[in-house]
Amino acid sequence: MMIRTDGLSKAYGATAALDHVDLNVESGSVYGLVGPNGAGKTTLLGVLASLRAATGGSMQIGTDHIAVLPDTPHFDPWLSGREVVDLARTLGSSSTDPSRVDELLELSGIADAADRAVGGYSRGMLQRLGLAATLVGDPDLVLLDEPCSALDPLGRREVLDLIARLRGAATVVFSSHILADVQEVCDTVGILRQGSLIFEGPLQDLLVGSAVPRYLVRLRAPLDPVVAELRKVDWIQAVDIVDPEQIRVTAVSLDVAERHLVRALASADAPVVSLAPEAPSLEDVFLEVVR
Repeated sequence: MMIRTDGLSKAYGATAALDHVDLNVESGSVYGLVGPNGAGKTTLLGVLASLRAATGGSMQIGTDHIAVLPDTPHFDPWLSGREVVDLARTLGSSSTDPSRVDELLELSGIADAADRAVGGYSRGMLQRLGLAATLVGDPDLVLLDEPCSALDPLGRREVLDLIARLRGAATVVFSSHILADVQEVCDTVGILRQGSLIFEGPLQDLLVGSAVPRYLVRLRAPLDPVVAELRKVDWIQAVDIVDPEQIRVTAVSLDVAERHLVRALASADAPVVSLAPEAPSLEDVFLEVVR
């Protein structure tokens, strides 16, 4: 176990930023930390990194070799990108091979700008540079606060690939409001709401059985008569037209849908081409859990 907290709390005056959080992060895992704005994600990462002092509870960290990437990294503007990463290398571990600097500059997508002063970098470039500086010392524990927030789609793709490659080689705690990113690279997820950890476990456990059941039904046109009939069924919560040949049916429960959906489609005289459950996304489940 890389991280274990017991009743971890952090208060600012009368405001509880963290409220008795019991966190468990396995070594070598990529742990996704999600929650609404103000849920306590940044505070939790700060406490884990010992940048903020907890006001209650305890924590155990399985290494002293920790690197942190804040959501808006800043660097001395007169330094070049290469100098920033090389400085991080020497501060983290003087034994790290200098070639690691060029490797991380390349992997983070800023090799072409490595010799420019970082004062001229865009926010997205600073985010990439921060990730390179965070990883150059090969830390055992990597704490990333919104690492993709300022990146374009290509930058997000490169950063997510880099994070995925860390699985097994390092432990990553990765906070993000981009739920699709968390779903793609994390094997474990924790959901914070108002400072409390309301779910923690394997991502698959959260996705299976949490969201309301939805089915994608492909039909032959016309769809409107079928939609009108299905909307009269009391156990069907919603019927949405996805495209000219497909509808989405949302049921009140999986058990009811499995027993009665086929019969309901037959009663609506629906010319069914195919029928399949729609796998819930992390966003669907997240919205249900935090409401």
